[in-house]
Amino acid sequence: MTAKKLINNTIPPLKLSDNGTKALSWMGEFHVYHLPIIKGQEYIGMIAEYELLDNNNGELPFNQHNRQFERPFVYEYNHIYEVLKTINEQRVSVMPVLDDEDKYLGVITLENLLDYFAKANAMQDPGGIIILEMSTNDYALSEIAQIVEANDTKILSMYVSTNSSSTQMEVTLKVNRTDLQPVIATFERYEYTIKASYQEDDYIEDLKEHFDSLMHYLSI
Repeated sequence: MTAKKLINNTIPPLKLSDNGTKALSWMGEFHVYHLPIIKGQEYIGMIAEYELLDNNNGELPFNQHNRQFERPFVYEYNHIYEVLKTINEQRVSVMPVLDDEDKYLGVITLENLLDYFAKANAMQDPGGIIILEMSTNDYALSEIAQIVEANDTKILSMYVSTNSSSTQMEVTLKVNRTDLQPVIATFERYEYTIKASYQEDDYIEDLKEHFDSLMHYLSI
């Protein structure tokens, strides 16, 4: 999946002739905290809600601002993981997408990313979530799959999370059953550490709470 396929065409860019009042109005309408500014097809940069709230002159057009705009962006051919990495590093609620000639194409929102990863990780399929914690040296995909399948269960998706400052890792499994106790009991019999487990509805609610917390953080 590339950035081009996730472009949100409902959020318009601002023009240099627009001002802070219009930007804040659009941010409220589209529930974002950042908007791109363009000149023709040229991407000028990004304006953030907090910058506009700190500026008392909301009627001043952006082309009269004496400042350089930050220019976070990804290219249309960048992989979705690169988009996620850049959004996380830049702490923005939308990510502008440019073509290979640096022309502005549109933006990708955090909601677009959340929706993509929910679908890519089989979140819409019925089942449950098991999160294992282990040393990186103990990780064996074949054994994990064997334990799950021994309980007449299938792995629908899997995600591995590591930390450069630690030798520990987390393995998140989405499986095709909601009664997780037989699978969990087998993992424990093999001395795996179960960090967490969720019924499907609980996990989706947990994801939503984390997403809402991120959006609140970005609004500060």
